[in-house]
Amino acid sequence: MTIRSTYRAAVVKAPGQLELVDLPVAEPAPGQVRIRVEACGVCHSDSATVERPASPSGVAPRVPGHEVVGRIEALGDGVQGWHIGQRVGVGFLAGEDRTCPSCRQGDIVNCENPVITGMTTDGGYAELMVAEARGLVRVPDDLVAAQAAPLLCAGLTTFNALRNAGARAGDVVAIHGLGGLGHLAVQFANKMGFHTVAIARGADKAELALQLGAHRYIDAQAEDVAAALRALGGAKVVLGTAPTGAGMAETVAGLSARGKLVVVAVPGEPIALKAVDLVFGGRSVVGALTGTVTDNEQTLAFARLQNVRPLIETFPLEQAQAAYDRMMRADVRFRAVLVMNSDNAGVNA
Repeated sequence: MTIRSTYRAAVVKAPGQLELVDLPVAEPAPGQVRIRVEACGVCHSDSATVERPASPSGVAPRVPGHEVVGRIEALGDGVQGWHIGQRVGVGFLAGEDRTCPSCRQGDIVNCENPVITGMTTDGGYAELMVAEARGLVRVPDDLVAAQAAPLLCAGLTTFNALRNAGARAGDVVAIHGLGGLGHLAVQFANKMGFHTVAIARGADKAELALQLGAHRYIDAQAEDVAAALRALGGAKVVLGTAPTGAGMAETVAGLSARGKLVVVAVPGEPIALKAVDLVFGGRSVVGALTGTVTDNEQTLAFARLQNVRPLIETFPLEQAQAAYDRMMRADVRFRAVLVMNSDNAGVNA
């Protein structure tokens, strides 16, 4: 394979603006690898990089993207356990310190030196990227790159939150929201053996919810959400994937005794709750972020075994701005993915 001296990447030119540029190919430092990117998901968390103020003069513009699938094409000194041509992924936490208790729990806020793909280091809106070997995820060769990429963040977030929420097979588990996170969460909840309930706004989403594996659909525009959940015996877990504080709040009264609202989407407004709904019944509200490299590999393994796949729209790297803009408008059904370098990287679904 011929290695060029430059590669194409979409960098942040100004708040909200991406620019396609040629960057020099860098050799990986000790402990790093260089990856030829096949696909990179476009996630709402990328806005933390794309929308922030322009970098100070002299600081190179950042390349966003933290749902990356590709193949290793160069190894830095000291890298062991990985080889050229190996299929790998890079998620949000790209350099977790496995000796750090915070990192092992996915708590990047309390990590002293987090490596966050597309934020503290360049990400996958590019043909190539350099990554820490300690943050690599093994990606099975039979997973389509464009479908595997969103599993490294959206998939990990929902899978890990559901499996750690304390519900058991047969319990009622409700997914609040049926978008980029929610459509994966419904699939995972069904495959985990939960009595799966999907909550969204509008009767038009009912058919999709059932196709994805929901046993019951609640139209929040037409039904009392809490009453509908109580009619099922109460939800052991509600997973909040739609970024609306009011919408999440109205599910709490529908939790069973000692039930739990797990928040994975961050609403712009507060989640206003009635204390009586928490105190009587011992209900709780908790947050969940992402997970470790091991969690990510287990997410991929479960998704592969149970045929859980994101619904995606693919875009070439040249259309990174359009893909990002549509994602921010919630105009993608359901995950936008940039595809590069491989005829087999992308599918439309």
